[in-house]
Amino acid sequence: MRTNSTWCARWLRAPDVTGRAPATPDRIVSAAVRLFAAKGFDATTVQEVVEAASVTKGALYHYFGSKDDLLFEIYRSLIGRQTAELDRIVGKGADPATTVREIVVSLVETTAASVDETAVFVREMHKLDAERMAAVRADRRRYHETFRAVVAKAQAEGRFGARVPADTAVLIALGVVNQLPTWYRPDGPKPPATLAAEIADFVLAGLRP
Repeated sequence: MRTNSTWCARWLRAPDVTGRAPATPDRIVSAAVRLFAAKGFDATTVQEVVEAASVTKGALYHYFGSKDDLLFEIYRSLIGRQTAELDRIVGKGADPATTVREIVVSLVETTAASVDETAVFVREMHKLDAERMAAVRADRRRYHETFRAVVAKAQAEGRFGARVPADTAVLIALGVVNQLPTWYRPDGPKPPATLAAEIADFVLAGLRP
């Protein structure tokens, strides 16, 4: 697999607070997301991405070797942000209810903020080759296992009820969030923070001792 995607992820995860124009990799990925969402992955050409991003084809290929690299980077940039937040939250060592609430809220808010990226990836992920799919599964497994360990530890200590196994509780939480792109709209009546709090309440109600 090319290393350009990994390198570019650092650009995508570092917000520009100076007011400058987005970096070239950011513009390319943003253009790809818009086109993949509107036309689909197969129907979008590299030339269309180049024109939408206002870059040269050489610039695109400097950062990404192919459309597959772009699709993979859409996912990697999002899961990178979400995993970094997960590690930060768990690392604080707060009580289990606070930790689970913060995990769910973070996951909902980052997904809502990137709803187009999530929708594109869920719809098109089967286009990835075996190596990239293995990397996707490894990222998802790590997130799931980290989250599950928080719940399982709290259940073993009697701080969460054990009616719902830790694995099932986490699958339900992640399943609800994964469905957001099918019905959530950024211009809808419910802001992400409110929605995140409601979903967190639902998950915690199932874990109540």
